[in-house]
Amino acid sequence: MPHPSLSRSALLAAALVSASTAYAADINTVQNLTQAEFRDLSEDLSSTLGFKAMIPSESMGTTGFDVGLSVTGTELAHRGAWAKASNGSEPESVMPTATVRVHKGLPWNVDVGATWANTTTNASAFGGEVRWAVLPGSTLVPAVAVRASATSLSGVDQIDMQTYGLDVSISKGFAMFTPYAGIGTVYVKSKPDGSTGLAKESFNQGKVYAGLNVNLGLINLAVEADRTGDATSYGLKGGVRF
Repeated sequence: MPHPSLSRSALLAAALVSASTAYAADINTVQNLTQAEFRDLSEDLSSTLGFKAMIPSESMGTTGFDVGLSVTGTELAHRGAWAKASNGSEPESVMPTATVRVHKGLPWNVDVGATWANTTTNASAFGGEVRWAVLPGSTLVPAVAVRASATSLSGVDQIDMQTYGLDVSISKGFAMFTPYAGIGTVYVKSKPDGSTGLAKESFNQGKVYAGLNVNLGLINLAVEADRTGDATSYGLKGGVRF
C-alpha cells in the first residue's frame, strides 16, 4: 500500500501531465444541474480558483517584488456535478491550475498581489490580495499577517462567481527556509445565468493551508497544501524575488 503522500504526489503529477491536453470538461450545460448540484459545482470552482497564498507572512518591504508561476492540483470533491455541467465530459480527478503571480511590497508592512489562474477547462479567474504584517517578524519572532483576498471567475458564460477571503497566517525564516501556515474563511457568491432556471448560491468555506518557501538568492521556490471546503490542493511555485 503506497504512502498517502506518494499517492498525492502521483495524483498531482498525473494532473500536470494532463494539463497539455485539449479542454475536455468545459462548463457549458449548467442547466442540467439541480440546485444542490449547482452548489456542489460552485464549491469545487471556488476551491480550485480561490486565492492561494503561496508566500510567507512577512512583508517584502517597499522595494520588494515577488514574481512567479505556480501549478496547483485540486482534488475535486464533486466530479459528478462538474461532469453534468460539462455535457457529460468527466473532469480530471485532480484539476490542474496554472497561475501567474505578482506581489509588491509597500510601506507600513503592507504587500499587494495580483494573480491570473487558468485550468484545463474553460474556467479561469483573476484575483488579488492585500496583506498586512501585523507583526513584521525578526530573527527571534515570527511574522504574523492578516490577508484580504478576492477572485472573479471568467471564461464560464453561464456562471458569475466571486470569492472573498480573509485569513491570518504566521511564518518564521530559518536561513533560506521559511515555513508558513494560515487559517481563514472564504465567502462565495455564485450566480447562474437566468436561462438555467437555477438560483444563486452564497456560502462560506473554511480554509487552512501550510507551505514552505525556499529562497535561493534571486530564485524563489514554494510548495503548499491548501484545504478549502471539502477540496484539497497541492501547489508548486517557482519565480524570482528581490
